Amino acid sequence: MEISAILSIIIGMVFVNNFVLSKFLGLCPFLGVSRNTKSALSMGLAVIFVMSLSGFITWLVYRFILVPLDLIYLRTIVFILVIASFVQFVEMVIRKMSPAIYRALGIYLPLITTNCAVLGVTVLNVNKFFANGKSLPGSFVLSLLQSFFAGVGFTLALILMSGIRERLDLNDVPKSLAGIPIAFIVASLMSLAFMGFNGFRF
Repeated sequence: MEISAILSIIIGMVFVNNFVLSKFLGLCPFLGVSRNTKSALSMGLAVIFVMSLSGFITWLVYRFILVPLDLIYLRTIVFILVIASFVQFVEMVIRKMSPAIYRALGIYLPLITTNCAVLGVTVLNVNKFFANGKSLPGSFVLSLLQSFFAGVGFTLALILMSGIRERLDLNDVPKSLAGIPIAFIVASLMSLAFMGFNGFRF
């Protein structure tokens, strides 16, 4: 496995093809949970966990069940079921371990189930690392790396956004822009800034 392929995945998922700021997936929790850094970090860690394990399980299911049984057309339904199961597990763990974080995340924690970024990375894995129903060499490890660092990119975007929004709360924002309008403006500027990473090539 070439180091350039690993670096390409890491930098690509975190900066160049960031799911929130480049692909515009998962905007609902991005805007809803980014009001303070603690909630943003908690949501980000939960998304990393769900993305990584979803990528792990969906690769195995696709490689050893869907492809051999010629059931590839069921992949979206199967992937959604896997993601929903892990989200329920994460929700139960957070509720048990930290009720304060559970209350802070509120409705956005169950929304990981319908977070298109999580489903997007699982579909991206099978599209990128399978050809003609066969897995490419090293595809399992590369799928795990891609899933994990897609979550890291999502978390980075959340933390950056939460830091900016916390500072905006201390400033005089015009009433017509307060809240969601200024959040969209900030997200747009962050997206433009991340476009500068498109020059990275390996």
